[in-house]
Amino acid sequence: MTSQEVVIAGAGLAGLAAAVTLHRAGVPCAVLEAGDDVGGRVRTDVVDGFRLDRGFQILNPAYPAIRRLVDVDALDLGRFWRAVRVADDDRVSLLGNPVDTPKALRDIAARRYLSAKDLAALGALSARVAAGPAKAILDRDDRTTLDELRRAGVSARAVETVFRPFLSGVFLEPGLTTSARFFQLVWRSFLRSAPSLPALGMGELPRQLARALPTTAVHLNTPVEEVGPGRVRTAGGETWTARAVVVATDGSTAAELAGVGEPRWNSGTTWYFAPPRSPLREPVIVVDARGGPVVNTSVVSEVCPTYAPPGAALVSASALSALPEDEVRRALARLYRTDTSRWPLVNRYEIPRALPSMPPPHEIRRPVRLGDGLYVCGDHRDTSSLQGALASGARAARAVLADLGRTAR
Repeated sequence: MTSQEVVIAGAGLAGLAAAVTLHRAGVPCAVLEAGDDVGGRVRTDVVDGFRLDRGFQILNPAYPAIRRLVDVDALDLGRFWRAVRVADDDRVSLLGNPVDTPKALRDIAARRYLSAKDLAALGALSARVAAGPAKAILDRDDRTTLDELRRAGVSARAVETVFRPFLSGVFLEPGLTTSARFFQLVWRSFLRSAPSLPALGMGELPRQLARALPTTAVHLNTPVEEVGPGRVRTAGGETWTARAVVVATDGSTAAELAGVGEPRWNSGTTWYFAPPRSPLREPVIVVDARGGPVVNTSVVSEVCPTYAPPGAALVSASALSALPEDEVRRALARLYRTDTSRWPLVNRYEIPRALPSMPPPHEIRRPVRLGDGLYVCGDHRDTSSLQGALASGARAARAVLADLGRTAR
């Protein structure tokens, strides 16, 4: 039997955020992780010199929890343009903020997808979302993202050709049925900072958090089988005792261990290809105005050259389901206007539990205290995002500290 003041089940972002918050307050903890590395769903593999994130993921430096917990400069971020390439049958248009993407001005002025009325509606929406504290968004009535766009005055054409294709890749659902509160929080972050990728891959984010802990704090290959008041039992039969136990697993595992409600899941599949040369010399996300099977694609080596070996290129393509590879290649050929039939496939990631779904009304901050010294955290307790996972973990840690009579730093 092993004793520790706090035991955390799971070394994903939520568990690591909880551990770092406790460590900063001088409270020792042990983090028990079932996998062979930290990160949970946020992992990066290196295959033949290519860095492959497990699913299309991006980091927004404007997330409040990122600013509180992470050394952003050390991540050496590469940044996407705050714009999208929108492709249809006869042309590819660049839409975005012309202040930091001047090339977008011509296509915005052409009004092919966004009318003057749409631009005015988006300006008003952006001003309303950016103004005041984030709490103002949380206090608003909730509805679907689709209803929110309609209510803001965005035209049906703009929704179908720009917003639905783009946001389907963010939410991993095609109907824009995700909470408008979450959409507004995401939009607020995009207004404040460009989506980014760490030079060493998204997996560097949890690794940095883990390095902030004592080397003996994280125990890999240690799946937790049972939790209870002041006690954790691992699949290997070891029992840990603690004053507080934090369940920091994905929502389905948390439901099994702690009895919380299990979320519904949005799934996604990401393919990585290595073309002989970059098909688009821009760090930008490309979406299909026709609503094709690939919800987004980008040349990630244009965002971070370190994602590919010198002289090579890496293209990601994401869909909401596991499509046949030849269908993905046909979609990419149309989006990039080039032959993709011979592009080498580096790897494919099918992720059935990619994001907890967030239909309205979505409770942004769900309880983390379960009673009897048991706590729970994860993106299923806040928002389905890096911000939600980190904020939830820190919130659970603050609850532990309060109950132990300690102060967070």
